Amino acid sequence: MTIKVGDRVPEVTLKRIRQGVETVDTRTLFEDKTVVVFAVPGAFTPTCSERHLPSYIQHFHEFRERGIEVACLAVNDPFVMQAWARSQNVPEGLQMLADGNADFTRALGLEMDASAYGMGIRSRRFAMVVQDGVVRQLFVEAPGEYRVSSAEHVLEALG
Repeated sequence: MTIKVGDRVPEVTLKRIRQGVETVDTRTLFEDKTVVVFAVPGAFTPTCSERHLPSYIQHFHEFRERGIEVACLAVNDPFVMQAWARSQNVPEGLQMLADGNADFTRALGLEMDASAYGMGIRSRRFAMVVQDGVVRQLFVEAPGEYRVSSAEHVLEALG
């Protein structure tokens, strides 16, 4: 079942990339704060590297000025996420989350099978606004699209 607005975010453990790699649970990530989580099908893939992550890097301070944290999620291992963050010059504070086994992605019901492309199970492209652990807004892309999960669209939806 796919998560929807008003649902509580499932409790799962992820790997968060900062100076190194640390284990963090979703309760810690989302409790007592507002977070925009955007998910990409894969680090280093064309749309993800050329448009999606760069849109959040470009608008990162606009989210922060509103008191909103930003997190990027991908079904990749933490070392790939760390290398991708470095290659994209991700600003300090923009959290990079590795969901290597797709546990969180599956718990959200937002996985897709990219086996035909040699990529296995991945996340659909989406963005969600989570406030104190509850989904307040959810923007899931149609297959092959990049529009509603962009930083620009999310900022506009936030008003």
